[in-house]
Amino acid sequence: MPEIIILAMVFLFVALRLWSVLGRRTGHEQPIAKPVEANNRPSPLAVPGPDAAAQPQPLADPLIEQGAMAGIRAISDADRSFDAMRFLEGAKAAYRMILEAFWRGDREELEQLVDSDVAEAFGQAITAREESGHVLDNRLVSIEKAIIDRAKLSGQMASITVRFDADIAAVTRDQSGNVVAGSLSDAVPTHDVWTFSRHVGAADPNWILVETDEAA
Repeated sequence: MPEIIILAMVFLFVALRLWSVLGRRTGHEQPIAKPVEANNRPSPLAVPGPDAAAQPQPLADPLIEQGAMAGIRAISDADRSFDAMRFLEGAKAAYRMILEAFWRGDREELEQLVDSDVAEAFGQAITAREESGHVLDNRLVSIEKAIIDRAKLSGQMASITVRFDADIAAVTRDQSGNVVAGSLSDAVPTHDVWTFSRHVGAADPNWILVETDEAA
């Protein structure tokens, strides 16, 4: 059951990280990813510990697509501590952190936050960028909206797909710092669809990114 209640310590970590996380990407990876069981990777998407109050999330909400309601109900039934709105806050934090890591080419941090297929796709894009001698100077101006687009519980695997509408400014520089593409003065609307997954029976509370795509 995809449960994204941010642990207090993890939330603090995310808050501190996001203070400096403003960036933008120039490409979108679209790996074909399969749900994987959560491991011990740190993540801003985590279910609460046993002391967390179980407050069922009202299911009628404009930030949850109608077609996702059945999946959200299944997840809520499987884990009474699940809160869709806190999940969305964690998803937005993860969106910022993962993009920032990709933009600066931090493979190690990406491996902590995404599954192996997504990490490989990001790594290939980073390698291609490095070989071309390009450096990204990107800024995530704002996340205008984050909506739960789809949700399901398949056996013990929970997955939630979030659609992000964001304004992103991007600049690609060469090794000398000269701008070769983009502009930091003009933000471009970006529409991404990311899927997060977690094994509901796992002791690890973290959700990880298992698939990325662009919204149609």
